[in-house]
Amino acid sequence: MTAPGMSGLIMTGTPSLRLPGEHFAAGLVFLSVGAAGLIWIAPELAAGVYLSPHVAAVTHCFTLGWLTMTIFGALYQLLPVALGVPIASEKVGHISFWVYVPGVALFVCGVASSSERLRYIGIALIAAAVLCVVTNVAMSLRRVPTRNVIWAAIVIAMSFLTLTLLLGALLADNLQSNVLGAWRVRVLATHLHVALLGWVLMMIAGISHRLLPMFLLAHKADTRWTRQALILVPIGVVLLACGLVTRNPQLHGALPWLGLLFVEGGIVSFLIQGALFFRARKRPRLDAGLRHAAAALVFLGIAAAVGPIVLIRGVTDTHLDVAYIILGLIGGLSLYVVGQFYKVVPFLAWMSRFRNDMGKKSVPTVAQLYSQSVANTDLVFLVIGILGMSVGVLVGAVWLVTLAAVCFAAGIALFISQILRVAVRTSLGGLWRTPALSPTGAVS
Repeated sequence: MTAPGMSGLIMTGTPSLRLPGEHFAAGLVFLSVGAAGLIWIAPELAAGVYLSPHVAAVTHCFTLGWLTMTIFGALYQLLPVALGVPIASEKVGHISFWVYVPGVALFVCGVASSSERLRYIGIALIAAAVLCVVTNVAMSLRRVPTRNVIWAAIVIAMSFLTLTLLLGALLADNLQSNVLGAWRVRVLATHLHVALLGWVLMMIAGISHRLLPMFLLAHKADTRWTRQALILVPIGVVLLACGLVTRNPQLHGALPWLGLLFVEGGIVSFLIQGALFFRARKRPRLDAGLRHAAAALVFLGIAAAVGPIVLIRGVTDTHLDVAYIILGLIGGLSLYVVGQFYKVVPFLAWMSRFRNDMGKKSVPTVAQLYSQSVANTDLVFLVIGILGMSVGVLVGAVWLVTLAAVCFAAGIALFISQILRVAVRTSLGGLWRTPALSPTGAVS
């Protein structure tokens, strides 16, 4: 038998695992590049130089390459399960993938090398791929019979993804035209918050509404806080964005704080929802994936607490601004997705390789596909790395940021080694230890 509730990740009508699998694999490549890039840009991070092309390139490895790529892959697998309708076109999903990957690679290289041609080719490919994804998902969402909070989260997130793309294209063009002038920093701040809060966090909130109760066996938990997060965060992001880009002094003074109030309320709602899921769990012991997710929620809460200070200090404290992004982007969002990876990928790989062998011969458990001790070790490296980079940036210590970035990269290397271990054990078979396996091959 499968793990309780985990069978909810598989249903008739979901695409083949090749579609989400190729997105997950590409996401891991960009994550590894981003982790190595943090070591490269450590001196610039320590100096608070967030407008550096190198910093922008590495940031997009995490945002476009790791987070967005992984979310696309998760959508293709979970949208049919959560909403009961198949993805409109699996073929379009593959096409958009093969357009998006080189687009991100070219864009990142173009930003890092200040190459106008590479930037424009990259952003054109990214725009075409995102348009395909948004259309594909929208056609699926139209057929959903019951429009619940997960449906709403996907609609909201996709809307902000479109806005993120438009703002990103404007900023990319500004590198050559300088049409924004001194307003570049405000538009950049808007772009970051629309992307991280409106696109990534809203999608995470929707997907977590389905996955966390499943993984924690917490189906009786109070779930009303997700709805509040889906109301407050989008309103706050819109108000914050309008306040940051407006040239009206009165509106510029009031709107950002009003937007921040809504955003903070939405993040608190999301954190409360996560805490309720963890509290209502039937399994007292957390596995490595859920420990990663719990640590990420803590980092997200710290970033939210720092947010008001960032708004007060504005662009004058660049060290605080950089630390704020590290805590939110790398500590909160990226680490959370790593935790979900540890839960989703081994189970999908196990189902693909072993479900037809159930009851016929001994098979490994999902937990045996990777090492819990190594996974827990990588969490220690990641947490130390994130904290070290944040503190190092605040005090301007290049050596500390560099050392912490190496530590973070080591944690990512361990994490990727575990996912590769899952891939090897499910593709080759027979390379696991099978102590005390039940005759039915129960899956933990």
